[in-house]
Amino acid sequence: MLGLGLERSLNPAFGVSSGALPVRAKRCIFLFMWGGPSQLDTFDLKPDAPAEIRGEFKPISTAVPGVQICEHFSKLSKLTDRFTILRSLAHDDPAHLSSGHATLTGNPAPVLKSDAAPPSEKDSPHLGGLITKLRPNADGIPSFVAMPWKAFHPAAPGGEAPGQHGGWLGPTYSGALLQGDLNHPEWKPQAFSLPAEMTLDRLESRSHLLKILEGQRSSFHRVAETGALNLQQIQAFEMLSSPKVKRAFDLSQESSETRDRYGRNIHGQCVLMARRLIEHGVSLVSVNWHNDGQNFWDTHGNNFNRLKNDLIPPADAALSALIEDLEARGMLDDTIVAWVGEFGRKPQITAANAGREHWPYCYSGILAGGGIAKGAVYGESDRHAAYPSRNPVSPQDYAATILHQMGISPDDTLLDRENRPHRISTGKPILDIVAG
Repeated sequence: MLGLGLERSLNPAFGVSSGALPVRAKRCIFLFMWGGPSQLDTFDLKPDAPAEIRGEFKPISTAVPGVQICEHFSKLSKLTDRFTILRSLAHDDPAHLSSGHATLTGNPAPVLKSDAAPPSEKDSPHLGGLITKLRPNADGIPSFVAMPWKAFHPAAPGGEAPGQHGGWLGPTYSGALLQGDLNHPEWKPQAFSLPAEMTLDRLESRSHLLKILEGQRSSFHRVAETGALNLQQIQAFEMLSSPKVKRAFDLSQESSETRDRYGRNIHGQCVLMARRLIEHGVSLVSVNWHNDGQNFWDTHGNNFNRLKNDLIPPADAALSALIEDLEARGMLDDTIVAWVGEFGRKPQITAANAGREHWPYCYSGILAGGGIAKGAVYGESDRHAAYPSRNPVSPQDYAATILHQMGISPDDTLLDRENRPHRISTGKPILDIVAG
């Protein structure tokens, strides 16, 4: 169901073309729920399904009449009139790595249905890399920051998910990586992936040399040495030499009450940091669900206890605090907030260990702000949340919608480092969730 009177014909004013698009969103916070949250236990519960499908959780009413979500999203349930829930996301790739690439880039991975193919220069650039290319900041602030790590799965032979860097645009567009546990009392933004042996003096001299080389060789993309520093890392450290920028990365500037609302945990503090960074000019911040030592949202076993005790509470607190905070600061209307994983979970519960297996054929996500319709549900799944029964959309469409709202046509092309053209995204914007 689309719901609430939002279904309509496609609006030509928001069509996808190579011409200029209106900019409804100036920035984006992308909350990547690495591992694949269960649609049946978050935003698409099926209380009338058999017990072996519906699971343990109960649906609760929300701020939007007729719309229900999981009981453990108690904070978010009061804010459903601020965002759109998508219940018909779907694709056919059950692998974490390749489906993660599609989610983060808006394009299929170079190797499909694979957990064995690591990142490569053939990857499409992360959405943040595209923003860096097309909406570069002129004041030294990076356009793209990711935290608190590059999504990695120890059970996947390829390890790190592809699509988290500059891809065919090159390492200059890989963004700044803000690492570590931002909830730790001693945490400071000391290094965006800086090699341990690199001192500030060495960095400054190397930065000066790089600038000379850059002026002489426009094709220069890497520092030619082991453990090399890329240009984004150097830019990051130049940033951190500025007192103004240091304040932007200083969570102690936030009140204890605010930090508590977001959650005194690594995810909550990352989301709070994301809000601070977009306030200071960063265009896209990607918060990847952190390494919790328990396979993230990949709940093959103990699904319900993991969700109830470890996963949903911090996600609920952080997302609800972010939406309320952006709205109070007058920023929600021109900031897109995305909350999504790479796929969902199989409807049938594994009886032996109360787990749910990978299931890309139907899952849920959220989009808020930036001109996205409020209080809506887009798409509908069948009676077991196994397949979309109405309005299926792909992760590429989801990403294309973000780009569209930021004034970037997914149909446009960019040249890679060898001057070969690439379409920005193979997805189509979901125009029916764009507020008129």
